[in-house]
Amino acid sequence: MSEYHVPVMLKECIDGLNIDPDGTYVDVTFGGGGHSREILKHLGPKGRLIAFDQDADAQRNIIDDERFVFVDQNFRYLKNFCRLHGAIPVNGILADLGVSSHQFDEADRGFSIRFDAELDMRMNQLGELTAKDVVNNYSVAELHRIFGIYGEIQNARSLAETIATARLNTQIVTIADLKNVISNRIPKGKENKYLAQVFQALRIEVNQELEALKDFLMQSAEVLGVGGRLVVMSYHSLEDRLVKNFIAKGKFSGELEKDLYGNDNKPLDAVSRGAITASAEEITNNNRARSAKLRIAVKK
Repeated sequence: MSEYHVPVMLKECIDGLNIDPDGTYVDVTFGGGGHSREILKHLGPKGRLIAFDQDADAQRNIIDDERFVFVDQNFRYLKNFCRLHGAIPVNGILADLGVSSHQFDEADRGFSIRFDAELDMRMNQLGELTAKDVVNNYSVAELHRIFGIYGEIQNARSLAETIATARLNTQIVTIADLKNVISNRIPKGKENKYLAQVFQALRIEVNQELEALKDFLMQSAEVLGVGGRLVVMSYHSLEDRLVKNFIAKGKFSGELEKDLYGNDNKPLDAVSRGAITASAEEITNNNRARSAKLRIAVKK
């Protein structure tokens, strides 16, 4: 497991869940199972843990424990599968968003700028849409949208036009093909950051990550029992903004609404003031922790 993915802020996540030994918990991003194993250590014989992961690779790490149930689905189906397993309401939900270290390190998955491979980027390997489909088939306007919004890239329009022009001659199939096509658009001295933004945009589009996150957050409030905890760790501002807004307002944009009695019309209250970040020591030992933001909320 440790080679698969080192859990970020493990202690802070477990503390945030405030685990009841007899409670029911959900780890919606199982991955290497690091968080799940730690949750199980805190559960008694009556406790239950349900874990979600859509990546077939994660199934290699399934835990042999009668208190543990694995669901091979995207966390956007949280409510349906919790209901199927008779697990509503739950005492706590943990989400560690983004791509695991394992997925980045598997060259043929196409997530990393460090390797050459076919442009894939599917978290669910049974999914139909790949990054190759996006770069070769999306219109200039669609590419402009995803690079501008999901990648927060300054020259998103010219980047989109460059890709659309290049593919007229030959398909863009591999990571090396894409790098070569867009090389003249990359700011000097910022190559790695720029390419990371391009890859982030493609990955979010391929996996519909922000839509899935919205679905998950809305359902988490319905699945949690009163006093239950939601613990979410994100790694870029787009995810963190959605989590922050949902905890603060019960929705993803606009102002906080009030009910007829003047009470805040939202299902959760923040437990932590602002986002929790990793210690300097952890960042030194695990670079992935550098961009992590942890938010904790409780069901009202």
